[in-house]
Amino acid sequence: MKTFPCECGNVLHFENTLCFNCGRDVGFLPDALRLSALEPATNGTRRALANGRVYRPCRNQYEYNACNWLVPAEDPHDYCASCRLNRVIPDLGDPQNLPLWYRIEGAKRRLLYTLYELGLPVTGRHEDPAGGLAFEFLADPQGATDEFVNEAAPRHRVMTGHRTGVITINIMEAEDSVRERIRVQMNERYRTLLGHFRHESGHYYWDRLVAGAARLDSFRALFGDERTDYEQAMHRYYAGGAPPDWQQSWISAYASMHPWEDWAETWAHYLHMVDTLETAHDFDSSIGGRPLATVEAACAQAASGYGAADSFNALMEDWARLSVALNALNRSMGLPDAYPFAVTGQALDKLRFVHAVMRGGSARGRI
Repeated sequence: MKTFPCECGNVLHFENTLCFNCGRDVGFLPDALRLSALEPATNGTRRALANGRVYRPCRNQYEYNACNWLVPAEDPHDYCASCRLNRVIPDLGDPQNLPLWYRIEGAKRRLLYTLYELGLPVTGRHEDPAGGLAFEFLADPQGATDEFVNEAAPRHRVMTGHRTGVITINIMEAEDSVRERIRVQMNERYRTLLGHFRHESGHYYWDRLVAGAARLDSFRALFGDERTDYEQAMHRYYAGGAPPDWQQSWISAYASMHPWEDWAETWAHYLHMVDTLETAHDFDSSIGGRPLATVEAACAQAASGYGAADSFNALMEDWARLSVALNALNRSMGLPDAYPFAVTGQALDKLRFVHAVMRGGSARGRI
């Protein structure tokens, strides 16, 4: 994730709605993939100083102050490109749901920024009613406790997951104490709200970029046959856990459950990598005296990036150096490792496959 310059020279961050230096309103321009300072135009619109275009605030901004994305003035939609993907939002009549929704929307927008920047197709339900991308943010029914043990729990609970383009998030995943308790109960090394979005987006893009494509046989050779019964695989995993030697073949224990989950976990890790590398590059980070390049530079085959056939090798080399440094910094602060995973063996080959699929599925050829 990049930072963005304000007209006054101040640094703006992705979630900002105001420049604290010059006092201008700030909004994100989905068509330009950047944050911009704004000045009043006409009829409640704003002119973006970054590109001179005129925009309106998203309806979720002026109704709930829950969104900083803008809508081009000529666009007939009330909602921005992010919020119009929502099919269900929490009951905002319950005051505890509003802060949870804020956090959920923030994580969703970070996911979408990365997808847009990588040039991946993001098709909403209004364009593809049967299989377009949509989000449902739901709460457990009243009377249900928040003590859910695993993803095979009774079906009256809201299960975070994906089905035919619809990503469902249980809003209690936005409550830090609940999410951490689940992480410990499930013996997970990592569980974050953004991680959920990245993982579930992997299921969506498996349908879009792998299923029915020429690369399906290559997928099965590497990840396994996705036609294996999912329900049986899920119950087997939660009854017995991952194989003792799972680190040799999978990027996480959960990835060992079924080829679909293996793909989604690997996809999520790829997004973890490229977004964190972009952030490090934006802050001019270097390790061992060598700057870190961005994936955008890689795919543009820039001289200092990950160009040509060895692009993935260079990407992984930079990620290995950066993740070691991140973990060391966290330990110095008494915190858990930022990236508590080792990418080796077959898991590395699977990440390479995701990299190749993304390059082939990029709408704008940017990766």
